Amino acid sequence: MTARGGGALYTPDLLALAVSLAEYPLCDDLPLTGVARSRTCGSTLAVGLACDPAGRIERLGLRVAACAVGQAAAALFAQSAVGSDASHIAATLSEFERWLSGEGPLPDWPDLAILEPARAYPGRHGAMLLPWIAAQDALSKLPARS
Repeated sequence: MTARGGGALYTPDLLALAVSLAEYPLCDDLPLTGVARSRTCGSTLAVGLACDPAGRIERLGLRVAACAVGQAAAALFAQSAVGSDASHIAATLSEFERWLSGEGPLPDWPDLAILEPARAYPGRHGAMLLPWIAAQDALSKLPARS
């Protein structure tokens, strides 16, 4: 399958990322959980998070039922989410949505450019956003800090 304009959708880098998800199993000892489902394709993602007292992600695990593009997005999220807090996740999600719709620059998240070929496939956008949506859901369950 190729993207409009001739670029390959399933690049070796994207497929390697999809395979790397095995490094981030969803474990029972992660106290915060979040889920997300794409309305466009039905892909699902569950995330488990452990955070430090300041609300920054320390550990995570994922369970992903998505195409290779969704799996690659989840792997990119997992590789760089440690140290992020709710505001960073929310800002990245917003920037990512704008970028996918052609209304903004690529968000500042490591290696996200690997997903560039999938931008031409709106049916894949929902799966690409799942990790940030599920993380936002999980982080919304953090106890309020005093």
